[in-house]
Amino acid sequence: MATRTIAGKEIQINNEGFMTIPSEWDQEIAVELAKEEGLTELSAQHWKIIDYCRQSAAMSGAAPTLRNITNGAGVSTKDLFALFPKGPAKKVAKISGLGKPEGCV
Repeated sequence: MATRTIAGKEIQINNEGFMTIPSEWDQEIAVELAKEEGLTELSAQHWKIIDYCRQSAAMSGAAPTLRNITNGAGVSTKDLFALFPKGPAKKVAKISGLGKPEGCV
């Protein structure tokens, strides 16, 4: 495992750039990770999904799948792809400080 500094904080990451210790995450880190993923601004809808993913992962021990996100956060698949283009489950997991969702390549 490697470490890197984001928003002035040192975090542990795996070889794919996903955080390995979710408790190191905070909103400042999320904003910086979002920028790296091509999202220049996080709206209230983004934060609703991020918060849902973190709560879901805290209960289940794993990042939620695309279907879990759409059902649990109350957002359509179309809207999820609009908010987090090109692989929303993977992208939102990374921004949320979680591991890569099961089934993502």
